[in-house]
Amino acid sequence: MREQTLTSGPDTTRRQFLTRLGVLLNVLGATLIGIPILGYLAAPLRRRAEQAWIPLGSVAGFPAGETRLAQYENPFRVPWDGVTAKIPCWVRHVEGGTFQVFAINCAHLGCPVRWFQESRLFLCPCHGGVYYEDGSRASGPPPRGLFEYEVEVRGEAIWVRGGRLPTLSADV
Repeated sequence: MREQTLTSGPDTTRRQFLTRLGVLLNVLGATLIGIPILGYLAAPLRRRAEQAWIPLGSVAGFPAGETRLAQYENPFRVPWDGVTAKIPCWVRHVEGGTFQVFAINCAHLGCPVRWFQESRLFLCPCHGGVYYEDGSRASGPPPRGLFEYEVEVRGEAIWVRGGRLPTLSADV
């Protein structure tokens, strides 16, 4: 039997060292995997509001009978959103104080639609979807018309209810 001095502790064998290292690495791996899983499970508890009223612009900036491109800034942005926090939309001034605001995305696969004043149609360049000026489906593969935002006129400003982008799941 070896004699141990007061200054030296018990000898650690290679097997004990590797066992402790293995346990430590397993704990570290479980922690790295567990944190996102716990975040996912706790997300409903810390859910933020999904929509808010956002000023879109002056009523004078949208002449009667015209459809124009506008954009608003997503109120639920995070610092790394950058330019993607600016959400484009189509604003149609029907008459008087009546406005329609459409999401720029096609209801088929989300490609950005373009407004053509000459034909008074929205056209999707990806798969040939066509929409009338009121946003309803004219032809092509889209299953429905353009997604429309709630809109209000407050004083001389147009406000839209934005934040969460509309999708087909919103119709259910």
